[in-house]
Amino acid sequence: MTTDILARAREQVLEKGEGLSESETLEILELPDDRIPEALALAHEVRMRWCGPEVEVEGIVSLKTGGCPEDCHFCSQSGLFASPVRSAWLDIPTLVDAAVQTAASGASEFCIVAAVRGPDEKLMTQLRDGVAAIKEAVDINVAASLGILTKEQVDELVAMGIHRYNHNLETARSFFPKVVSTHTWEERQETLEMVRDSGMEVCCGGIVGLGESAEQRAEFAAQLAALEPHEVPLNFLNPRPGTPFADVPVMPANEALKTIAAFRLALPKTILRFAGGREITLGDLGTKDGLLGGINAVIVGNYLTTLGRPATNDLALLTELKMPVKALSDTL
Repeated sequence: MTTDILARAREQVLEKGEGLSESETLEILELPDDRIPEALALAHEVRMRWCGPEVEVEGIVSLKTGGCPEDCHFCSQSGLFASPVRSAWLDIPTLVDAAVQTAASGASEFCIVAAVRGPDEKLMTQLRDGVAAIKEAVDINVAASLGILTKEQVDELVAMGIHRYNHNLETARSFFPKVVSTHTWEERQETLEMVRDSGMEVCCGGIVGLGESAEQRAEFAAQLAALEPHEVPLNFLNPRPGTPFADVPVMPANEALKTIAAFRLALPKTILRFAGGREITLGDLGTKDGLLGGINAVIVGNYLTTLGRPATNDLALLTELKMPVKALSDTL
């Protein structure tokens, strides 16, 4: 058996569709920089073979911003930190308008996000009314990200017609206590298992570049693979003023590109979505490299508290790369 990890990955992942193990993923993350193009090229082949050429485009909007009681150290929406983000609620007409604009950009997915530990009755009522108004106004899949759920809330989201639920594990189980202290990794996992069992699609990823080791990054990829999510959003830390991680250095682009390749080879059949931080970490050229290195979905426009690339730029890049945008009818 060959000792070269990329040769082994070609046989195991590309030919058989079997993701790399934790130790094998670490080997990808530890490749010398001169092998990054080779790793990205293989990851792109894997994406094309097991996922196809289409790219899923999504827009996100915050229904409830800021004032969150949790202490996720990377997040400027925590009410425990001296960050500039302040608590605010979005009204239903504005929410519907955001969904209409998202659909007009070519997106098939619209995700409603709230900065909370978990939804209370006020939030569930707002979501229920908002989802009904969106479905009446525009033809788009509606996803949600509302934090930790109860079984009753999971059932209610299903009844509303929520297509996909996002709840990120954020990082490896072993590193999580250095990132969040107000709830546990296991609490997040429990919500995700209930979502999966409900029939909703599971969207679960996290943030790399928080200060975790390469070993913990490989651990995280393996833990995501064990969950078998439909989608993995891959964020890169964009250090926010006023948060405990404000001074964490931005992840080097070479490490980010190796991470993209490694996650694709660990998760060959999963939607791997470019999310927050790619602009500051990779820039325009790196965004292109990622799309040619295993990424097959993007969030377009702005994120929750940071600016993204204009949606037109990403859509123009997809056209240049001859990557068709996944149609709504194909995602229903």
